[in-house]
Amino acid sequence: MDAAALIQALTERFADAVRGSHAYRGDATIVISRERLLDLAGTLKDDAAFQMNFLMDLTAVDFSVFGKGPSPAFFASSGVVVRPSAELPDEHPWPGPPGPARFIVVYHFFSLPLKHRLRVEVPLEEADAELDSVTSLWAGADWLEREVWDMFGIRFRGHANLKRILMYEQFVGHPLRKDYPVNKRQPLIEPDGDASSHSR
Repeated sequence: MDAAALIQALTERFADAVRGSHAYRGDATIVISRERLLDLAGTLKDDAAFQMNFLMDLTAVDFSVFGKGPSPAFFASSGVVVRPSAELPDEHPWPGPPGPARFIVVYHFFSLPLKHRLRVEVPLEEADAELDSVTSLWAGADWLEREVWDMFGIRFRGHANLKRILMYEQFVGHPLRKDYPVNKRQPLIEPDGDASSHSR
């Protein structure tokens, strides 16, 4: 199924859940309300028309500062010259973030039998950054959801062991949030696992 057909089929089947869609550069993307995530994900996996048996990735984006100023290139200190995106012609430009929500949780699905892929985006407000875990459908979501919790502070209802996976348990904050202070000092961890009075 091509991108347009995927979007149409899911928009028709989940008319009450699909809040937007696009096929930027050929990649099918739908934006859905979080209340229907498990219903839609189960259909993607089990329905013969979709057979999306591979959860390729699960991540998040913090759009809290998007469009509020220039973003320096991550590797600017390397001396690489980065052309502003406005100079790069694009016949079909990226439509931008789907609405005003601070966070978007992003799922990348692929069908091994049918060879088609889909991106599903779920907007979340900062004050209620929680949605259902998909670990009951894809066991591989376990570590991916833990990483999103660790880095962004987004919680997953029904996850059996939602704890940090990259940072240590005493770490304060979520380092991929745009408002995380880059010079924040964290407690040092002693060999026995206890936080010391010192910080770094």
